[in-house]
This record gives sequence, structure tokens and C-alpha cells, in this order.
Amino acid sequence: MHICRGNFQSTWTAEGGYDAAAETIFDGLDLDGLFLEYDDSRSGGFEPLRYVKRPDLQLVLGLITSKFGELESKDSMKRRIEEASKYVSLDQLCLSPQCGFASTEEGNLITEEQQWAKLRHVVEIAGEVWK
Repeated sequence: MHICRGNFQSTWTAEGGYDAAAETIFDGLDLDGLFLEYDDSRSGGFEPLRYVKRPDLQLVLGLITSKFGELESKDSMKRRIEEASKYVSLDQLCLSPQCGFASTEEGNLITEEQQWAKLRHVVEIAGEVWK
């Protein structure tokens, strides 16, 4: 399941952390995995992950923005993954873009080559974190 706060032409419609619904989201839903937006400060912190009780629940951290083409710092992404691993085992965490590159037909303000670069970036970072 993906929890989306909006992704229309590189804009968004909602903000706020997962705190208010954390117990339900992380300990009350019968899911195999959650795709979570964490690409900027409007997504809140990782503290709500403390409610994850199931060791088989995969959490896909959407740390890489799909809204703009600039690549995130590898070191910054690794630090954020490490921060999330304080609440959930690293084995339960994954990395991805925070949302699709074109959630609507209008797409985002990002070129196709930038999209491919973002995906390569995800693979490189994941390869270094989960050796």
C-alpha cells in the first residue's frame, strides 16, 4: 500500500507526519508492505515506525523525490536509512522514489533521463546499504 500526499506536476496536496495514524498504519493493517513518502520535511520523522510490531512487514522508504530531477546526496540518504533503522530492523527497510514519476498524465517537472538517473541512484544506494 502506498500512502500518498499528492503528486501532480511536482506539487502536493497534504503534509504532516504519520504520527496521528501510526498505530493503525504500522500495527493494525494486514499488509505485506508499505510504500511511505519521506522525501522532504513535510513527511515528518521516522518516530512513528516504532509502532511496527511485525518482523515480516516491509517498509519502503520513499526518500528519493520524484518531483524534481536533482539527485539527493548519497550520504544524506544513507544517514536517513540509518535513522529509520533505529525504529525498525534494516532487513525490513527498502529504498525507492517517494511516488510515481507521472501519477497523472501531466507528469512531473522531471525529464525521462532524470527519472532513469533517479532509479540508478536508488539501486546504487541500496547496493551500498544492503550489501
